[in-house]
Amino acid sequence: MRRKVIAGNWKMFKSKSEAKTFAVEFRDLVSDIKDREIIICPPFMHISLLVEAFAGSPVKIGGQNLFWEDEGAYTAEISGPMLKSFGASVVIIGHSERRQYFYETDETVNKRLFAAIKSGLMPIVCIGETLKERDSGSTFNVIDTQVKNGLKGLAGGDVFRLVVAYEPVWAIGTGKTATPEMAQEVHSYIRS
Repeated sequence: MRRKVIAGNWKMFKSKSEAKTFAVEFRDLVSDIKDREIIICPPFMHISLLVEAFAGSPVKIGGQNLFWEDEGAYTAEISGPMLKSFGASVVIIGHSERRQYFYETDETVNKRLFAAIKSGLMPIVCIGETLKERDSGSTFNVIDTQVKNGLKGLAGGDVFRLVVAYEPVWAIGTGKTATPEMAQEVHSYIRS
């Protein structure tokens, strides 16, 4: 049976004091939840603060991205071992904003996926189509390509170590909403 996952990506928000205040308030609200995964992915500098704040609670803390090398001259990048050392257990890979603004590709998503698995992090691999792709009837072609190329080379057993998150890019900040039926249709396609 699939477990429900609720993941919050803080993107580039919250100061240190705002992160602390949130953690105190949120911890009490979710302390008894056991029927779903709760994940918060804050900016890198808040990871250890939140790991400490949520110790003993059902909340997992993750990174918003990682680089595919463990170390090296890669200014401003963060590696899987770095995330693990700060207490992260999850990492988002291939978020639509990373694809749009930082030119992530299915191939770099694939490299990041293997880096996450090697580091013992649970990858959340984001996939989804743009409005132009949806309107042209290309949704399933886009999803198919992103899944096949993003997960290329993944061993059968490793599939159970990741989450594939369908994120309809066309529904982000556009005022358009994906209906539950639309999302379910794509979810079924991904599972098949």
